[in-house]
Amino acid sequence: MKKITFILTFLLSFGLFAQTTFIHCGKLFDSKTGKIKNEQTIIVNGDKIETVKKGYISPPDGVKAIDLKNKTVYPGFIDMHVHIEGESNPSKYLDRYQLNPADVAYDAALYAKRTLMAGFTTVRDMGGSGVNLALRDAIKAGKTAGPRIFTAGKSLASTGGHGDPTNGNKESLQGDPGPKDGVVNSPEDARKAVRQRYKNGADWIKITATGGVLSVAKSGENPQFTSEEIAAITSTAKDYGMQVAAHAHGDEGMYRAVLNGVKTIEHGTLISERTMKLMIEKNAFLVATISAGKFVAEKAKIPGFYPPIIVPKAIKIGAQIQQTFANAYKMGVPIAFGTDSGVSLHGDNGREFGYMVEVGMPESEAIQSATIVNAMVLERENELGQIAPGFFADIVASEDNALDNIRTLENITFVMKNGVVFKQ
Repeated sequence: MKKITFILTFLLSFGLFAQTTFIHCGKLFDSKTGKIKNEQTIIVNGDKIETVKKGYISPPDGVKAIDLKNKTVYPGFIDMHVHIEGESNPSKYLDRYQLNPADVAYDAALYAKRTLMAGFTTVRDMGGSGVNLALRDAIKAGKTAGPRIFTAGKSLASTGGHGDPTNGNKESLQGDPGPKDGVVNSPEDARKAVRQRYKNGADWIKITATGGVLSVAKSGENPQFTSEEIAAITSTAKDYGMQVAAHAHGDEGMYRAVLNGVKTIEHGTLISERTMKLMIEKNAFLVATISAGKFVAEKAKIPGFYPPIIVPKAIKIGAQIQQTFANAYKMGVPIAFGTDSGVSLHGDNGREFGYMVEVGMPESEAIQSATIVNAMVLERENELGQIAPGFFADIVASEDNALDNIRTLENITFVMKNGVVFKQ
């Protein structure tokens, strides 16, 4: 009997055995309207939401009921910018010479679990070594716990650009990486690199349109792709059913990116009014990653945390990202929630909500940006981002009502993903 119970528990923990669950919610955030509904019952069947009803509906005999009457319930959150394979620390620049792919994979699995426990049931991974692809598949297959992952695999850069994997190496270790390694220097290279990512199984394409803060290179903001290269990337990605995200701090690089069909701008630190207007026109989204900006600006003050070439970039760029977000929101630029966790710490994703609210975004819109808006950007608006019939049963809860206390989202007390409870 004990053996049978263990097997059933194992199957349920990975969503391999369908069950019906009634969830009694004291308050429920409706991501479609941005308002709270009181005293609701969510009926979950297998991995999907069957229905949502007013009042506390008693379950039939033998059906599990979860009591969240003293909590506020939300759709599982979506973070549009994480790096699930790693996390900032003073040894990070040495790790790439010491860690094997298996080491990276074990760390990534740990970060994935931490992210899920923070209430983020879906993430978009914006670049790693390829372990991110394997982790996505392992989570989907129920081999390990973590958020649903959409990943770019390895990001694309130009030679010496932010994302060139050989930056900072001595000459004998630099080599001449090409499209397979994520380094492109012509429209032809660009098309080949996108097709390679498709071959590898990527869901998105990510380019580094400008210099970056944490690369071992001088500039954090210069444009690093030509318009022709970006156009080749976006048109090829479209042929293969993928969209393109662009890391960008400097304005010229992000303007070229938006003009040539990039869907999301990551960071956007030095964005101009010209580029903001273009983003509104093209319905391109800003993923501001305020958490990462604050993290690098703080850690740059610690001697030895970053290589010296990075420190002035971190101080200049990091400190500006929150104000950039405020300006863009005020202008009416479409906003998608993202943290750049991996630069900042995995599991601290919920802090981004507070940073957004601090500079003018209403609490309801901040939560919508991490639910219904991000589901739309991922083109999964019919299955993610809402607590509604037919949607995946991704459901999280906090002690307080986040519309009154946004910081409550930094301490998620209940997590269900695909109808399976991971935290209660």
